[in-house]
Order: sequence, then structure tokens, then C-alpha cells
Amino acid sequence: MEMSKQFDVVVIGGGPGGYIAAIRAAQLGFNTACIDEWKNAKNGPAPGGTCTNVGCIPSKALLQSSEHYEHAGHAFADHGIEVKGLGLNLGQMLARKDSVVKQNNEGILYLFKKNKVTFFHGRGSFVKGDASAYEIKVAGAAEETITAKHIILATGSNPRALPGTPFDEKLILSNTGALAIDAVPAKLGVIGAGVIGLEMGSVWRRLGSDVSVLEALPTFLGAVDEQIAKEASKLFTKQGLKVSLGVKIGAITAGKNDVTVEYVDAAGAAQKAVYDKLIVSIGRIPNTIGLNAEGVGLQLDERGFIAVDGDCKTNLPNVWAVGDVVRGPMLAHKAEEEGVAVAERIAGQHGHVNFNTIPWVIYTSPEIAWVGKTEQQLKADGVAYKAGTFPFLANGRARALGDTSGMVKFLADAKTDEILGVHIVGPMASELISEAVVAMEFRASAEDIARICHAHPSLSEATKEAALAVDKRSLNF
Repeated sequence: MEMSKQFDVVVIGGGPGGYIAAIRAAQLGFNTACIDEWKNAKNGPAPGGTCTNVGCIPSKALLQSSEHYEHAGHAFADHGIEVKGLGLNLGQMLARKDSVVKQNNEGILYLFKKNKVTFFHGRGSFVKGDASAYEIKVAGAAEETITAKHIILATGSNPRALPGTPFDEKLILSNTGALAIDAVPAKLGVIGAGVIGLEMGSVWRRLGSDVSVLEALPTFLGAVDEQIAKEASKLFTKQGLKVSLGVKIGAITAGKNDVTVEYVDAAGAAQKAVYDKLIVSIGRIPNTIGLNAEGVGLQLDERGFIAVDGDCKTNLPNVWAVGDVVRGPMLAHKAEEEGVAVAERIAGQHGHVNFNTIPWVIYTSPEIAWVGKTEQQLKADGVAYKAGTFPFLANGRARALGDTSGMVKFLADAKTDEILGVHIVGPMASELISEAVVAMEFRASAEDIARICHAHPSLSEATKEAALAVDKRSLNF
């Protein structure tokens, strides 16, 4: 019998957490393998996980394309650009999205080669093992067994379906189907006004769909700072995105070419709506299917996540887990940071992830981004704070861009002036938030940001002005 291939570290899952963990482990001198089963249209390997294949990357590609289309149809005229006979080639738009995904898939395979990470295309699962070594089966085109002392689990998450309403990806869509609709639906229903619901709703609204979003919670974007969420809600409504809050979803019936949704609105009245397509985005569940967790006694928590401690250690010796399959925010960049930290801990270093400075972004237009505490959290925690805001309406670069909606908001400790949270709704919020993350990592004060010279004209001046506003001394508003 052939000896199984032996490694120091085997990573199961090639999404942001897994592929980054594998690369960092290899950089630290470990003989490393990464197993991932995602396939492209030709059954070839497509590493990058949900994020690259049906999440962050393709959604940003479509958001960009649909924004160009909307600008060409509406905003260009203001700039003196006249467009006649504007048309939409949806096939080309989707093909471009697919090519962006492919470049990312190929980029990861290249990085594995460059860093001497052995890649296995297939599904990884536990066979047996203990502190000395674990045996892992790879079920792919050819089945093989590999062994390693350290295992990093990075198996990600799957979209949560409504009970009794499975995804068929034709009429009832998860994020996967939402990124591949082949004709613009006249009427599009979205259940869930979270990140995915709002981003996908925005894409198809710009391309011509009449979009209705049904949200069970009574508040819009409850995790976002209230003032920012209110501003965003106002802007989305103005764009034509219809959001109903406090909705109780009842029966969902798929017809031949449409979907009927029965629900009770916030006022308690029974409603019925018929949509050409229905996107269901009500959260994600950890993916441990086929891992054979029970076979080796790997502990899951009551919600199905792999149970880990603060260092991402599981209950099994030398088995670690990162990303969406463990506690904490389901964000690609959180998974990456955990992947790096775990590889460094295996090497005896002290990897660290600070959950308080993980930025969040919603890539709608305007973008919404934040880091740290919201005003309602500080109130609930009884923390004395000062707030400062600055509107993009008063920012020269935003005016030149023709995108003046939204604001930057700073929250700082009333006594020490330490920055406790920064919240942005407006142009390029996803890029602007980085300054706030850096500042908070260095325990900076609002005064520190207020005193730093920012380039003029730039959107980042709004950040400086909001920091000045904490001390009630903004200069341009």
C-alpha cells in the first residue's frame, strides 16, 4: 500500500481564510497543503471560496458595471456627456464578472505555486488522528489520503434558506443565483435587508428591475449607527429601492415563471406579492457538511459553528478553525487575519486579531462603512462620548465628483478623546474607513486625526473635518 503524502500543515478550504493561512504557513517554513473542492464551469479548480466565486468579488464587479450603466443613463448629462441609444448587454456584463472571478481563481493558484503550497482539488474530511498526526481523505477526481500534524479548518458558510423553501437558483435565489440572472426581472423580491440583499437589490434596480425588499426586523440596518442608517435609508428610498420593515413572511409558492410571497406587514395587514425572481438573503450558516467532525470528536457549538477558543484552537489537539465556520463576523478580511494568526501560532509566534477594529462595508451607492462602536452601543454601555459629523455636501472633491450624499461621523471618549468608532455613508466609504482603522489600532484621539494634514481636494478631508467637529471646530461647515 502506498504511503500517504505527509505534510506539516493541511488546510481544508481555499477561501480567504484558508488560502491565506496556507500561504502564511508556507512562508513560515512549513510543508503545507490546501484542499478545496470549488469547481469552475469546466470542472477545473476554482479556489477563493464563496468570496471569490459567488460573493465579494463578483458582486463588486456587477455593482461597478451597474453603476456605470446608471451613470450613463442619468448622471452623464450633468457632465456634458450626451449618450444616445443607451443599451444593456447583460450577457457581456455577466461575462465580465466571470472573467474577474477567473482572474482571482488563477491568482490564488499562482500564489500556491509561488509559495510551494501543494494544492488538492477535492473535498477534505477527517479519517482519524490524534496529537501526533491526522489522516485526511481528499475526495476528488482521484481519491487520496494525506497526513499532517496540524490541521486548519476553513470550510466557510452556506446561505441560509427559509424553512420549507429551498433554493432552486432559478426562481428562488441565494447569492449564487442572484449573481447570474440572465434577463433583468421586471419585478424582483428580496427577503432580507442585510448586506447581500441591499447590494443585489441595488444591482438589479440600476439595471431596470422594480425591487422590493422585505425585512423581518423593525429597524433598518440595526447593526449600523442609527444616524448613518437613517441617512442611508433616505437615500435608498430616493433611488427607488422599496424597503418594508417588520414583515412576517408566510407562504412562498413558486409558479412556472414567478414566485408568490404572502406576508404580514408591520401594520398587521396580510399582503401578497408576485415577483419574477426572489432573492433570499437571511444570513449564512457554518459549513461542516462531510467533514466527518463526529468521527474524530470535533466539537461544534449549539449553532453548528466549530467551537474554538480565543486563539482559534478547537477541542482537538493541533486542529484549528478560522473564518465563517467559527464565531465572530462572517467577513473575508476577518477570516484572512485569523488565517495569518493561526499559521503564526503554529510557528510559536503570537498572532493577534483585534475584533474591535475590524471594518465593515456595504458596497451600495452610497457606500456604508464603519469600525468600532455605534452611538447606540456607547449609550447602552454607559460610555460618556462626544460625536462629530461632517457632510460630504461641504466637501470640494465630493462636489467635483457629483456625489455629495452622506457624511462622516466620529465618536470619541468624552474624557480621553480616544476614537471609539467611525461611521461613514458616502462616496468611497470603503477606502476612507482604513484611516479610522489605523487610528484606532494606534489608540489615536480624534484630535490626532484633526491635526493631520489631509490632501486638498480629497474625500479624506471629510474625515479630518468630522474629527474637528468632535471638538466643535470644523472649518468648512
